[in-house]
Amino acid sequence: MRRVSVVGNSGSGKTTLGRALAARLGVPFVELDAIHHLAGWTPIDVDEFRKIVEELAAGDGWVIDGGYSAVLDLVWARADTVVWFDLPRRTVVRQVLWRTIRRGVTRQVLWNGNRERLTSLLRLDPERSLLRWAWTRHEVYRDRYTKAAADRQDLDFIRIRSHRDTARLLAVR
Repeated sequence: MRRVSVVGNSGSGKTTLGRALAARLGVPFVELDAIHHLAGWTPIDVDEFRKIVEELAAGDGWVIDGGYSAVLDLVWARADTVVWFDLPRRTVVRQVLWRTIRRGVTRQVLWNGNRERLTSLLRLDPERSLLRWAWTRHEVYRDRYTKAAADRQDLDFIRIRSHRDTARLLAVR
């Protein structure tokens, strides 16, 4: 395990695990959100996004956090392992709720000066509310990665279904 793609729903724990796993493996950690979200939550140009990710994925070892469809082919072409967070929907939604509240209250700066706002919790549009996104995308991600795990025999899929699974993965590596 030297090139690891960490995927799953927003708020499932990808970044936390990804950072810890990268430290254990002694490889760089890449958070795709930090590349994708420019100032003002403006998405990066797709061609530029692909160019940056292709360069990063060319390395000998890394942990890349994120499942953006625009670049997933590049990441998985070089990956040897996919860690797929498939936590229960209620767990993910609870984690997103508390994370959004914490980030909103502390005004935590994320990527390129962006901050989550507490008002996003009141929005119904999944494109403007991480909580609604996590709720509505849960089955989409489960279906996508279940199919990928069956189809992609070239990759070692590790399915994380609980916090206990996360702890076990880190204890072994």
